[in-house]
Amino acid sequence: MSIPKGLGGPGGSGTNPEQLFAGGYAACFGSALAFVAKAKNIKTGPVHISATVNIGPAGQGFGLSADLVAEIPELARDQAEALLQAAHQVCPYSNATRGNIEVNIRLA
Repeated sequence: MSIPKGLGGPGGSGTNPEQLFAGGYAACFGSALAFVAKAKNIKTGPVHISATVNIGPAGQGFGLSADLVAEIPELARDQAEALLQAAHQVCPYSNATRGNIEVNIRLA
């Protein structure tokens, strides 16, 4: 593990908790999207979800925010955006963070 320089740590090549959370969120959101697509009988083709989790001051402590970016090139934009919103409603990470941290979800 490596504490980021912005939080007083050495930074460097080690992994930090925010990166681990981002990886878990991206994987979980991708599974939620596949679940919703299957339930709606939508063939998505290849899907790629990337997530970035940021940490910063919040009151007397620290808070997180998350950005998820989806690539679903084989779907029309409006259909892909609707699928993203539906996945956001069923994803366990989205449900756990809803109302607790800012989460931005968008198409690439």
